[in-house]
Amino acid sequence: MLQVNAGGCAPLVGAQVDIWQCDALGVYSDVNDPGFSTQGQQFLRGYQLTGEDGVARFTTIYPGWYRGRTVHIHFKVRSAAGTGTSYEFTSQFFFDDELSDQVFQDAPYAGKGERGTRNSNDGIYNQAGDQLLLDVAASGDSYAASFDIGVVI
Repeated sequence: MLQVNAGGCAPLVGAQVDIWQCDALGVYSDVNDPGFSTQGQQFLRGYQLTGEDGVARFTTIYPGWYRGRTVHIHFKVRSAAGTGTSYEFTSQFFFDDELSDQVFQDAPYAGKGERGTRNSNDGIYNQAGDQLLLDVAASGDSYAASFDIGVVI
């Protein structure tokens, strides 16, 4: 995270960065949905505080999908409690459709069937999702991505 002001950019130290996403089958934790209830369960939700370098790191699974939405991870950047400064920004990270197609060929994703919503026909992605498209690279038997965010305070 970078703190952006008239003087330039500097690491944003102590920001709270939250992420939340659905599991491989398109289910979120702690929700009451017509098809399921996971209220009281906490999975694939968490936060980190940025360090002196302005970085927050997360390890998670590749997100699944659900009807009407493309593959994404929600994130929020906000001031940590008690800092005296107040800011909050909420958005979503997106994934390349070809990579998602590749991942979704394997279990447990493959059991869900073919997804109907791709980046090009997702209303939220079309509002500038290409600017929030993660540049995902293979990292051993996993994937890794990083994303710089500037917060005007």
